[in-house]
Amino acid sequence: MDVRRVVVVGYEAAELLDIACVTTPLIVANVAAPPPPYQVELVTPGGRPVTCGTGLTIHAQGALERVTGPLDTLLVTGGVGHEGAAADRGIVAHVRRLARECRRVASVCTGAGVLAATGVLDGRRATTHWQWARTFAVRYPAVSFDPDPIFVRDGRVATAAGVTSALDLTLAFIEEDHGGEVARAVARELVTYLQRPGNQAQMSMFTAAPPPGDGVVRRVVEHITSDPGGDLATAALARRAGVSERHLSRLFLRQLGVTPGRFVRRARTEAAAQLLTTTRLPMAAVAARCGFGNAETLRQAFLDHYGVPPSHYRSTQSARSS
Repeated sequence: MDVRRVVVVGYEAAELLDIACVTTPLIVANVAAPPPPYQVELVTPGGRPVTCGTGLTIHAQGALERVTGPLDTLLVTGGVGHEGAAADRGIVAHVRRLARECRRVASVCTGAGVLAATGVLDGRRATTHWQWARTFAVRYPAVSFDPDPIFVRDGRVATAAGVTSALDLTLAFIEEDHGGEVARAVARELVTYLQRPGNQAQMSMFTAAPPPGDGVVRRVVEHITSDPGGDLATAALARRAGVSERHLSRLFLRQLGVTPGRFVRRARTEAAAQLLTTTRLPMAAVAARCGFGNAETLRQAFLDHYGVPPSHYRSTQSARSS
C-alpha cells in the first residue's frame, strides 16, 4: 500500500481542534488499515512551535517553507489567527505552491480564508464557519461561499465548516481512500458517527443565532419557529407585526440576510427534519404538521435544503442518532 503524505498547515493562534480533528483520525487509520496508509506532518512557518488560540503550545514536524511535493493532501487549518495568516505573503505563497503539488487540497473552518487568499478557491464553491461566510464572500468575490453545509467538495478542493466538521471531512477522505470498512473502524475507535453528510446544515434555524436585534423581526421569528404549520405567508406575518410586507422584507434582509418567505421555508424544513428523526409519523403527516401542502412539496424543500429526499434523511439520521 502506498503511503499517503498529508501536510497540515498550522500558524500562530490556529485552532487546536481544527488540527486534532484531522490528524487523529488519520493516525487511527494507520492502526485500522496497516501497513500505515498516512504519513501526517504538522508544519508551521519556520517550523516553530505555535501557541493555539486556546493557549496551548504545539510543536511542528517541519517548516512550511521547506516542504516539497509531491503530496497526497494539503490541509490548511483555521483559528483566530487566520487573518494574520492570510495577510502573511510567505504563508500564502507557500500554500499556493504546495497546492499545485498535491492530489487533494482542503481547509478547515476559517482556513478557507487562507486558501482563498492564494487564489486556489477562485471559481469554486466553498464553505467556512458560518460566522465568517459573509465576510469572506465580500472579501473574495471570486469564491462562491455557502454558509450552510458542513463540508463542500469541488473537484480536488474540499472545504470544511466550523471546527469539528473537520472530523466529518477527514472520515470522508478515509472512506474515499480506503473504503467504508476502514472509515467505520476509525469512527468506532473515536466513538463517533461514521460521518454526517456534507450537505447537512451547520446550524439549525432553531439554535443558530440569538434573537434578532429588531423587536419586530424577533417577534415574527418567534412566531414562525413556534408554529411552523400555521399561516406564515408574508402578508399574514406583516399583519401580525403591524407593518407593511415591504417593510417586513427589508427588516428580514437587514437582520437575517433572507426574505421572510425563505426564512419560513427553511424553518419548516428544519422542523420537518426534527419530526422525521424523532417520530414515526408518516411523511404526509409530517408535511401537514410543518406547513407543507403535501409530501411532494416537503420532498422538494428537503432536496433544496439538504440535497437528499426526506426518506433518505430519516433513514440515515435516525440511525446515527439511535
